[in-house]
Amino acid sequence: MLIKEYRICMPLSVEEYRIGQLYMISKHSHEQSERGEGVEVVQNEPYEDPEHGSGQFTEKRIYLNNKLPSWARAVVPKIFYVTEKAWNYYPYTITEYTCSFLPKFSIHIETKYEDNKGSNNDIFCSEPKDEETEVCFVDIVYDEIPERHYKESEDLHYFKSKKTNRGLLQEGWINSQDPIMCSYKLVTVKFEVWGLQTRVEQFVHKVIRDVLLLGHRQAFAWVDEWIDMTMEEVREYERATQEATNLKIGSFPPAISISETPLPSSARSGPSSAPTTPLSTEAPEFLSVPKERPRKKSAPETLTLPDPGRRDSLFKLPSFFSWNSSPQPE
Repeated sequence: MLIKEYRICMPLSVEEYRIGQLYMISKHSHEQSERGEGVEVVQNEPYEDPEHGSGQFTEKRIYLNNKLPSWARAVVPKIFYVTEKAWNYYPYTITEYTCSFLPKFSIHIETKYEDNKGSNNDIFCSEPKDEETEVCFVDIVYDEIPERHYKESEDLHYFKSKKTNRGLLQEGWINSQDPIMCSYKLVTVKFEVWGLQTRVEQFVHKVIRDVLLLGHRQAFAWVDEWIDMTMEEVREYERATQEATNLKIGSFPPAISISETPLPSSARSGPSSAPTTPLSTEAPEFLSVPKERPRKKSAPETLTLPDPGRRDSLFKLPSFFSWNSSPQPE
């Protein structure tokens, strides 16, 4: 198990970002989906928790079967997917990911939002920890983004919002920007497989950092599209976009249910959680089978961890697993 805390500042207020994150997640998921692959929204319903009060529960499935090599399709279920469950009690959220084919793999993300510059060192100190958690600051303007995700319209070096007049953020913008908020994310990655655990958990954290950077950049780059929306309007946009995304995937009929009646806490098991960082569709090399590896015809295929410099992997996973370079071995 590897735990890291990420802090991502944005030139927004926490109240503004309540709308912005919903808009960003819906738009990104739609852009990243295609026929037979992508994000299907299974449930999106009000949820009542005895501790955190009223919130929103979402469950999504990210379908992957067409991304698998032929040997894997022969041994895994026909529909292979990652499950995302989220409980949103904004400004406190929790999101969980599990994989139908890798039961020993999971990601748990606890998120809190505050109107500050990322200066709260005790935000997750509800329980004492055996060792100090590494804190990683993410700069949405000056941190390098993977080249394949770069869009000129989303380059915050040159972006200025017409509606808010915020933008053209200069070096040191976090110290001078007003308003300013911080997204605090405590991320726990588990991959309990002997011999692979450390390398895989480090690799997944590298991927998660890239996804957080991309998602928060887009939230501000698209600010003029959502800043005037009310909560009712963004929920309607979310509903329409989810239906369009399910239809775009093609293999799965829409299964959206946004009810007006909050569900009792007993109706949904799990923690209190939120809409999550958008997922897309690319793949880790650690699950690939090297082409030149000799195998007996009678021997079962196994998952192996090739040299991290290799780029010829056939295995493709969703975008929250996308990356530019593999982490170095421990």
